Amino acid sequence: MTRDPAALSRTELRRYGRQLLLPEFADSQERLKAAHVLVIGAGGLGCPVISYLAGAGAGFLRIADGDTVSLSNLHRQTLYTTADVGRSKAQAAAARAQQVNPYVGVEAAPALSPETAPALLEGVDLVIDASDNFTARYLVHDACTAAGLPWVWGAAGGFEGMVSVFGPDFGLRDVFATPDGAESCDDIGVVGPLLGVVGSVMALEALKILTGQADVLSGRLWTYDALSARVRIVRLGKTISAGT
Repeated sequence: MTRDPAALSRTELRRYGRQLLLPEFADSQERLKAAHVLVIGAGGLGCPVISYLAGAGAGFLRIADGDTVSLSNLHRQTLYTTADVGRSKAQAAAARAQQVNPYVGVEAAPALSPETAPALLEGVDLVIDASDNFTARYLVHDACTAAGLPWVWGAAGGFEGMVSVFGPDFGLRDVFATPDGAESCDDIGVVGPLLGVVGSVMALEALKILTGQADVLSGRLWTYDALSARVRIVRLGKTISAGT
């Protein structure tokens, strides 16, 4: 990140007081306030990411999503209410993030595409890939690789989820060369709290990166089986099955 850290007000110091008790955050909150983050996807994974990054004081969130809220989203996409059905997810999520923390700058943006990618990535320090299909995920890989940016990636379906940190020299295409075996939530379903678990891990990895912590999931894949409550960490190499 190239921006100078911004000073914290007294109100912000009180707001972030509990995390400032942590040695890892004590000297990093101003750095976090200076960070610009692009969140791609404001669905089941994007909702906890947006909520926790806003709450933690990430300085600026750009939320990219071209979808609208539907009734079937509400069991897992926790930023939205029944009154939001039919509303732009990006706009609804941005409004909710501002309610969570008015000290965070938030921007609703269109979905990622080859045409929108340059503007979406402009001025960004970190990308969060909370998209729900491999077409979008590969586009994130290509855009972040070209821009030399790191990104946090997550996926979930059924009762299984996974998270990793990519870029700029090793990314999703290096691990999942093809989307063979990947199925969407529309096809196989998903249990709502799973998205909260996976999205929270994504938010944690993002906060660790933004505050300069060394031990992030770069080169490793965190996997979670909600039925057995089993967690595994897998060392990543080239090309494995896409799974969920």
